[in-house]
Amino acid sequence: MKRLVKIGDYQTGKLNNICDVPGVLVGHFTINNEQNKTGITTILPHSKNLFKEKVVAGSFVFNGFGKSVGLLQIEELGSIESPILLTNTLSVGKVTDGLISYMINQNKEIGVTTSTVNCAVFECNDGSISFIHNRVIDETHVFEAIKNANENAEKIIEEAKKTAE
Repeated sequence: MKRLVKIGDYQTGKLNNICDVPGVLVGHFTINNEQNKTGITTILPHSKNLFKEKVVAGSFVFNGFGKSVGLLQIEELGSIESPILLTNTLSVGKVTDGLISYMINQNKEIGVTTSTVNCAVFECNDGSISFIHNRVIDETHVFEAIKNANENAEKIIEEAKKTAE
């Protein structure tokens, strides 16, 4: 695939998508009913314990409008220590709370014998397709989205390959 704009120093992968990056896992949890078409997308930079094996990170805000949790600490420390979760605008707080529960469940020492965790949660306004006032996302959906990233990694890669053909 020919790119019109070259971003960064690295070549794109064969499929030119996040599934091309070795070790990166992507998953989701979706709610799709009459009023709500929303969910959570999960990006795991690797399949190990992110709190114990942080990854280098940076950020760039290009529109200055998105709601985010953890962005400033990523800018200051240059690392990510939790899964990256994307959800609808009004669910950022609930998803952050669920991600904190997930991280504490995985790392009992958080906030006790170590530092607290910097969760990375970002938004996309799905208000044009979903009644976001309902705020239907909850903690169980966070756990499910992360689980799906781990379980469906191979399936996602295969689907992406088929789409590229």
